[in-house]
Amino acid sequence: MELMLIRHGLPVRRELSEGIADPELAPAGHQQAKHLAEYLASEPIDAIYSSPLRRAHQTAIPLATRKGLAIMTVDDVAESDRNSSEYVPIEELKATNDPRWQAMVSGEYSFGEESLPEFQSRVVAAVEGLIATHPGDRIAVTCHGGVINMYLCHVLGIEPRQSLFYPNYTSIHRVAASRGGHRNVITMNETSHLRGTGLPMGLVQRG
Repeated sequence: MELMLIRHGLPVRRELSEGIADPELAPAGHQQAKHLAEYLASEPIDAIYSSPLRRAHQTAIPLATRKGLAIMTVDDVAESDRNSSEYVPIEELKATNDPRWQAMVSGEYSFGEESLPEFQSRVVAAVEGLIATHPGDRIAVTCHGGVINMYLCHVLGIEPRQSLFYPNYTSIHRVAASRGGHRNVITMNETSHLRGTGLPMGLVQRG
């Protein structure tokens, strides 16, 4: 089967004094999601899953509409900071040299209440459960940069890292998964659908 892990589109910035931020997509994020759906229109997709967080669910909507499929929610592919009261796109932190950006660069920033091994264990169990449910299928899972990093670290056989690499907005990461348990990375950071659009892609790129 083929697994497509897809990072959400660009969300809005949200900082609260209390409560859970859970931001929605910014206008550019909705445009990214539409381009993603157009790009995948010719590919057969058997099921679409999403993190429960709004930015991931909204990213899946244009694809689900195009394919005539329901979006099924998987709680355990939520990001590690799902309960945080703030969400600031990393690009904004980097542009202003925010102390939180410096902490990320130094590896001292805490992304959530879970340890990295706990986070990876949760993600791997959830993704492997989806793989087991869909032998021979192609499925899409809209999720988050940390989730993608955790699962690809697992497939590549390296220690879990929150920032092994930076998944661009609406980037596609394909994994071939056999019934015998073999897992192979096919593509990482696939973003052809954003080329020439002028939309933000990530830390240093625009479409």
